[in-house]
Amino acid sequence: MNAENSINPSERIDQAIAELADWRGEALASIRKSILAADAAIVEDWKWMGSPAWSRDGLIAVGDAHKAKVKLTFAYGASLPDPDALFNGKDNGKTRRSIDVIEGDAINSGALQTLVRAAIAYNLANLKKNTNKKPDTKAKATAKSPSADKAS
Repeated sequence: MNAENSINPSERIDQAIAELADWRGEALASIRKSILAADAAIVEDWKWMGSPAWSRDGLIAVGDAHKAKVKLTFAYGASLPDPDALFNGKDNGKTRRSIDVIEGDAINSGALQTLVRAAIAYNLANLKKNTNKKPDTKAKATAKSPSADKAS
């Protein structure tokens, strides 16, 4: 097991922020603080080859530091109300929406927390109910019998 896998996701996010020795580290730390302040039950994770992620009853958002911006992508952003017009990314698909923070941008903590709470409400209303459905009987795995292997 390498050292990166031996620390918990929150420690790994701390480490990633510390490694960003410019404005992006400060921006990601501010975003993280706002997200965690929105709800005490939010869980931090480390996903997709090195991205901080935040969840509660489903994925809320993923943060990524790029060369010229910090991008916060909401998993179901297209379904969320955005009264403060935080979504400014170029992703206009049917599911995700993002916030691009560039150097010098002020992060509206209150508006971000409102958006995070809307994402949690979406997860509770839409994702949680899907976990209570009966399993799909068509998706059952079928085991090969020994005679079937010989016939092939």
